[in-house]
Amino acid sequence: MEKSVQTGSAGTKPLLRVLQGERQDIPPIWMMRQAGRYLPEYRAIRARAGGFLDLCFNPELAAEVTLQPVRRFGFDAAILFSDILVIPLALGRKLWFVEGEGPRLEPLSDAAAVLALGSEPDQKALAPIYETVRRVKAELQPATTLIGFCGAPWTVATYMVAGRGTPDQAPAKHLAAREPQAFAHLIDCLVEASVEYLRQQLDAGAEVVQIFDTWAGALPPDDFERWCVQPTRTLIAKLRAQRPGTRVIGFPRGAGRNIPRYVEETGVDAVSLESDIDRAFARDEIQSHVPVQGNVDPQILLAGGVALDREVDDVLEHFAAGPHIFNLGHGILPQTPIDHVAQMLKRVRG
Repeated sequence: MEKSVQTGSAGTKPLLRVLQGERQDIPPIWMMRQAGRYLPEYRAIRARAGGFLDLCFNPELAAEVTLQPVRRFGFDAAILFSDILVIPLALGRKLWFVEGEGPRLEPLSDAAAVLALGSEPDQKALAPIYETVRRVKAELQPATTLIGFCGAPWTVATYMVAGRGTPDQAPAKHLAAREPQAFAHLIDCLVEASVEYLRQQLDAGAEVVQIFDTWAGALPPDDFERWCVQPTRTLIAKLRAQRPGTRVIGFPRGAGRNIPRYVEETGVDAVSLESDIDRAFARDEIQSHVPVQGNVDPQILLAGGVALDREVDDVLEHFAAGPHIFNLGHGILPQTPIDHVAQMLKRVRG
C-alpha cells in the first residue's frame, strides 16, 4: 500500500505525506509533550506565566512554548500547547492544577450532576486557545505540520467523574456500571463538545488532530467498544462531516491487541503506539492497515547512550518498510537531558 517518497521534496510536508499512506525514507519526527519542562526556555516562560492554566490561556506565551522545541530541534510538527481538560472547564466545571500532583476538577459524583451537564462549551473561554493556534500557524515553516488535539471522551470522563487522575479509573467504571444512561449522557456531551473544539482548531490553522485516549487500556473488551471505540468513531464522523478530509491520529494508550479493532472501527488515519506494544505485532497487524506513530520508550530516552541508540534502531528496523511517524510511546519525561533528544534526532536522521 505504501509508496516511497523522498523526504524534503519541494512543497511537501513529510508528516502529512505519511498520513496519506506514503513511506518516507527518513520518517518525520516529533515528540508528545515536546513543549515542556525539559527545556530551559520553557521553564523561563512558565515562571513568567504563573500557573499552568495561565500559560495555556495566554496566546502569546502558549504560542511561544509551542514553537520552542520546533526552533531548537527542527521537528516536523508542532503540537498545540494546551491540556485535554480545557473542555470540562469550558463546560462549566471547576478546574485547577496542584503543583507536583496534577489536575483537580469538581467531581461529577452522581447521576443527577451528570445529567445536568450541557454539551455546549463556552467558546469565549476557549477563544485564547484558537488564537494560540493562529499565532503558531503564522510562525511555522512551510514544511512543518501543526497538530491540534483533544482528549478522548472516555479519558476526559474519567477525570470529570473522579475529580482527578486515578490509578484504575474505578470511579468512572463504577458510575458507568451503576448509571449507564447518565454515563452515556456524559460521553455524548464530550463527543459534541470535542467536535466543535477540534473544528475550531482546524479553522484556526491546525492541519491534523490527535485524540488522546490515555486510559483506553483500562477498559475490558465490551466496555472498550462502548466507551472508547464508539464515541471516537462518532466524534471523527461528525468532525469530518463538517470538515471533510480531516486527518486524525488516534492514541488508545494501553489498548494493545485491541488496536486493530480500534483502527478498523473508528476511521483514524494513523495510530500512536505505546512503548510496551510488541513491535512485530504492530508492524504486521496495524501498520499493514494504517500508518503508525511511536514508540520509543521515554525511560530509554531519559537513559540515553547506547541503550537509546539500540531503541531507535529497533524502532526504525521494525517500521521502516511502511508509513511511520517517529515519536515516543508517551510524553517525554521532564528530567530528560536535551542532549539525549539531540542524540535521538541525529540517529533517526542519519
